[in-house]
Amino acid sequence: MPEGPEIRRIVDMLKKQIEGRIVDRISFGMAPLKIWEDRLAGDRISHIESRGKAIVIHLAGGLSVYSHSQLYGRWHFCGTGRYPDSRRQLRMAIDCQERAALLYSASDIAVLDQSGLRHHPLLRKLGPDVLNKATTIEQVTDRLGSEKYRNRQLGGVLTDQSFVAGLGNYLRCEILFCSQLHPRTRSNELDREQQRKLAETILALPRQSFRTGGITNDMARAELLLETGASFEEARFHVFRRQGLPCYRCGERIEKFSQAGQACYRCPACQPDRQAGCR
Repeated sequence: MPEGPEIRRIVDMLKKQIEGRIVDRISFGMAPLKIWEDRLAGDRISHIESRGKAIVIHLAGGLSVYSHSQLYGRWHFCGTGRYPDSRRQLRMAIDCQERAALLYSASDIAVLDQSGLRHHPLLRKLGPDVLNKATTIEQVTDRLGSEKYRNRQLGGVLTDQSFVAGLGNYLRCEILFCSQLHPRTRSNELDREQQRKLAETILALPRQSFRTGGITNDMARAELLLETGASFEEARFHVFRRQGLPCYRCGERIEKFSQAGQACYRCPACQPDRQAGCR
């Protein structure tokens, strides 16, 4: 599933493609949404934003189009009337003055007014967005130490969108490695300074990933790997999807295990177990 940095890059492309333009036509591939097609046509797209892993397209008339790509959703940008051949289902097409934005395969799309945005079951629960400049280290540190999150395992907390919005599996694995913490460590096992250092990484790594197109590895190392023939996927991560390969820091083999139904990756030497038998 795309995480916050990937969604923010899509938003930047959407802004270039259709923000500020008049909607000539909008069509939905989901029957309950077709009632909105005539009402949205002729309105102007005022601004577009990401909220965690969701995208909200705001129209000047007061309505907004919410979408969440989930696992399979894909955006495509092209000229009006030049839609590509695809086996994917076209779920939404927005035509704006010779430019088009197409969303394929997504199943979570809604047209909402301001009240609907405030009360949307996902949006209303989101924590501070890790890519929002207004989200601070102090704010994240306070949340780590709060009653709601301090007794929970960090591997679960980091992907809980109510804690902070925008983190997913690759970012949680990379954040915990850089913080030298096992995924089953709890925040209450850390002192305030350790919580602050973790909070710094929670904000720094997603922002690096956004700037670099998905690299969370040490940048000098990633650039050297790319220069010496590594693929982008081989160069981008510290531990994620690197099971069986040596840790860049210590040489120990990266291991993969399951937590809460998701694959976790860690270095057993750099991120030691704090509990017996917690693999």
